[in-house]
Parts: sequence; C-alpha cells; structure tokens
Amino acid sequence: MEHDAFPAWPDVAARLIAVAAGRAPADLVLRQGIWVNVHSRECLPDHDIAIAEGRIAYVGPDASHCTGPETQVIEVQGRYMIPGLCDGHMHIESGMLTPAEFARAVIPHGTTTMFTDPHEIANVLGLTGVRLMHDEALLQPINIYTQMPSCAPSAPGLETTGYEITPGDVAEAMQWPGIIGLGEMMNFPGVANADAKMLAEIAATQRAGKTVGGHYAAPDLGPAFAAYVAGGPADDHEGTCEADAIARVRQGMRAMLRLGSAWYDVERQITAVTEKGLDPRSFVLCTDDSHSGTLVHDGHMNRVVRHAIACGCDPLVALQMATLNTATHFGLERELGSLTPGRRADIVLTSDLETLPIEQVFARGVLVAENGSCLVDCPHLDWPDSARNTVHLGHALSAQDFEIAAPPGANSVRANVIGVVENQAPTKALKADLPVRDGLVEGDGAVCQIALVERHRATGGVVNAFVSGFDYTGRMAMASTVAHDSHHMIVVGTDRDQMALAANRLAEVGGGITLFRDGGELALVELPIAGLMSDDLASNVAAKTQKMVEAMIDCGCKLNNAYMQHSLLALVVIPELRISDLGLVDVRTFEHIPLLEPQT
Repeated sequence: MEHDAFPAWPDVAARLIAVAAGRAPADLVLRQGIWVNVHSRECLPDHDIAIAEGRIAYVGPDASHCTGPETQVIEVQGRYMIPGLCDGHMHIESGMLTPAEFARAVIPHGTTTMFTDPHEIANVLGLTGVRLMHDEALLQPINIYTQMPSCAPSAPGLETTGYEITPGDVAEAMQWPGIIGLGEMMNFPGVANADAKMLAEIAATQRAGKTVGGHYAAPDLGPAFAAYVAGGPADDHEGTCEADAIARVRQGMRAMLRLGSAWYDVERQITAVTEKGLDPRSFVLCTDDSHSGTLVHDGHMNRVVRHAIACGCDPLVALQMATLNTATHFGLERELGSLTPGRRADIVLTSDLETLPIEQVFARGVLVAENGSCLVDCPHLDWPDSARNTVHLGHALSAQDFEIAAPPGANSVRANVIGVVENQAPTKALKADLPVRDGLVEGDGAVCQIALVERHRATGGVVNAFVSGFDYTGRMAMASTVAHDSHHMIVVGTDRDQMALAANRLAEVGGGITLFRDGGELALVELPIAGLMSDDLASNVAAKTQKMVEAMIDCGCKLNNAYMQHSLLALVVIPELRISDLGLVDVRTFEHIPLLEPQT
C-alpha cells in the first residue's frame, strides 16, 4: 500500500532511530509548538518534532540533539501542531475533479489522507476506470487510498450500468498497491439475504486482510441490520440520527458521520458522544460527497471538524475522529493519524483548535500548502480517449421522447412522485394528482418532470417520471450525466423541448451539466472524463458550478445544494423513491412500481 516514491518504515527505520537518538541529524525540525497528541488527548506546549525521510523521528521538549548544520528549522511560535486530516469515506468524482485536481483543492484545507471509493467511474468504465483512478491517486503528494467498488450495479435487477463489477474484479484489485479495502456495500438487502456474489466480494477482501466498507440505508435496526453486520461490513456512513450511530457502534461498526455538500448528518448523530457519553473511538468523520464549490469556498475535512466542534464536540475528540480513529479503522495506525515516531510526517499548523485556520500543511515532511495556497505539483495521468467519449444516446432526442401518455379519456391522473428532502440523501415517496392536456400528463408547478436517459449502450431509452421539491418556474430543463450510481443522464424540467435541448447538448460535449431556459443555455459545466470529472483546476470548475447554481436559483429553485439532490435521484439504494433506466424504484421494497396509479 506504499506510494511508489515514498519509503516504507522498515526501509528507513535505522535512520529514524539514529535521528531520535541524536546520532544523525533530522531533515526538518518544527520547533516550539503545541503538540496535539490524539493518543492521549492532550495539548503539550513547547515541543519539537524532528522529521527524517518524510517520517517523524522524534517528538519532545527539545530536538536540539537531532539538529545538524543542514537541518531545516521552522519556528512554530506556539501554534498547534495537529495530525493531517483524514477523510474516512468519500468519492472523488463528486467533486467533478480528477484525483490530481481534487488533491490540489483539498491540500490547503489540511487534508493529507483520503479513503476513496471510485464507484462512480466503475459504473461507467468498470475495472479499467477504477485502475485509472487508483493510478492517478498514487501519483499525488498526499495519501489517497482506494477502496475497490463493490456494487456496480448497486441494486442488480433494478438498474443497468455501463459495466458490472464481479467478485473476480474485486479479487484482482486486492493485489493492487493502493487498494485499502472494499468500497461501500450498498446492496444491503443482498448481504442480509446472503447473496452469493456479495459474500464472494466480501470474502475476497477479508482474505486480503482489508476493510469492508458499509452502506446500510434503511431505518430498520432489527434482524435485517444484524444480518447485514454479520455479513462483514465494518463501517457505515448512512446514519441520520442518534439512534443510527448508537446502533452501529454497539454492533462493532465504526459510525461514520458525514458532512458533505448536501448531507448534514453530524449534528443529529454526534450527541451519541456529547450527550450519551459513548466511547468516541468508534466514531469517524467523513465528507462522502463534496462538490468543487464547497472545496474551493468552504473547505474539506477542516469544515467537518469545525462543524463537529460547533455541535458541542470537544476539539480534541473531533480531531481524533478525523485522524487517529480513521487510520486505526483501516489498519494504518502505525502509518498515519498521529504525530508520533515512525508515522508519516503529515502535520498541520494552526493558531486555534476551534476555528481551525489551516496555516501550514506538511505532507510526508514537505511543506505542501501555506495560507490557502497549494505549493506542490499534483501530477495527472494521460486519460485515454476511451475515458473521454462515454455519452452514447443512440439518436438525437426530441420533445416526443419526454411525453407521458395518460390513460384514454382521463382529465387527470394520480402519479407516484419522487419528493426531494432538503439536506438529506433520502427522498419521499409521494403521490400527486396531475392534469392531462391533449392526452399527455403534465406537471403542475410544484411537480415537474424527470427523465432518465440511457447513455452507456446507445439504446435510445428514456424513462419519464415526476419529481417535487425543486419548484422550477418558466420553460426550463437541467440535465446531468452525474447520476449516482449508474450515471446515465438525469433531466429535470418543466418543458419537454428544453429537456431535449439539454440532453442533446451533453451528448455533444461528452458529458457534464447544463441548464436551458427558453431555448438558450444559461450554464454549462463540461465533465469530459467519464461524463463525471474535469481535469481543469478546481477553481475553474467551481466557477462554472457556481454559475449553474445561480441559474437554478434564477429558475425558481431554493433548495440548499440542489444540484447534489439532482444527481442522486437515480440512487436506487437509498429510500424511498428513485428512478432508473428500468423504471421507478420503491427502495423500501426494492421493487419497480408504476408511474401512474390505476384508475378506479
């Protein structure tokens, strides 16, 4: 699991020992700071850290015995020295950036380690896409570990993906140097029912001695949950309330509390620690999904830690949840997660533990960021053409592709409607009485149309349905090829002509996000790599996404982070109602249901 250019501990142990003992000089000494020890949960003033070979050799009140004429000495001047922050569960593709550009964006925020699940690209490009993500991750100056995606499709029989991940793929990936475990096991009914394929993937991971990621998105904490835990998943980030967090840690899982661009699940769960007094060692902070605008303007793991503190968590406990707890969970406690001898010298200097300004960031003993600026190169892969040409519609779409025929003679119909819930991943399964005009079912203002356009195999397939919560007005449509997890194309709009324009535009540019109103394009974010990512700078992508957000608002949408809600409308493993290329899916029962209710 070592970076190709970064020495493993056994290879440099003799040098570290010599430096700690004073027999050899350190490469770098951070002098006279406050040592934040996440093992003992202490702040120890007037300490030095001596670094050699990118690792910590010595921490103590005086490192002068480690200091030689060539040693670089940085005066910390009483600031806090904290471990580099770790994101325990996240998807790089949600930032709409490649691993290199995602790293460049988060390094100034103090993130030095990420545990990433590239199941987005797995749905589009299969094992080849995972390997591309893995290989670019290993090039970076920070630690990016890859979890092999487990579920593509996430719900077999309910959706169709570009590629399918098999147990053989999982077994192969477990031999790659940067693979840390199995990505979130989203097919929780499959695990609970002992599905042979899911258990084979888990077994291949466990035989490799690696961690199985969890995803249990159901409120049932009875036998079905116990069966899921018994199947092997070791963590879960889908909890939304205190009871969820408590249930997970009581059953031996790590409760991963997420604060992403649209998921605000920390506040309702962290009371398990702050009020109920549960042992914080079983809690991990993560982001799950952060778009580029959040990364550029608000932060990354520093944002999550600040939020946990604002929710009443002790700053040292919050830091444990974003450093040591995460490293321990993945079996890397001796490698990272604390400022102690032998560990990678991933260090953040900050003048305040509560507001957490990220003033200087060191990764593997190198100053990589200072006062918000990334100071190092983040190398790119040469992404092949096969990864850049992935939007295949079969034919140019027209308004007729988005028509929903009403039963003969009907003046109105009752429809099943996807109800968006602000700041949460789950949706509501709603019903609405909708008007019929010229034999076609129409939205009614509060309810607009949604379509899923097949884009992997050029079938020309379009599934139409209805969604509420966006409150769009006028003649508009928004389309995106980011459509978790199968990543077909989602189009939401109030006008079928605009929906066709938006869909065809994304086919033209190779994927991304666009918004049309009255025949004109108000905003466009090009995502040419797998229709999911751009290799442009995060700041440029963020500027385009901000223009997209402004266009959505201009069209009447008031939801917080509405784009994230848009991108999850096809996520058929999170209740209650979703859309797939095979129809509407009731995730409470994992069954397809009709769009229109039978007439009585």
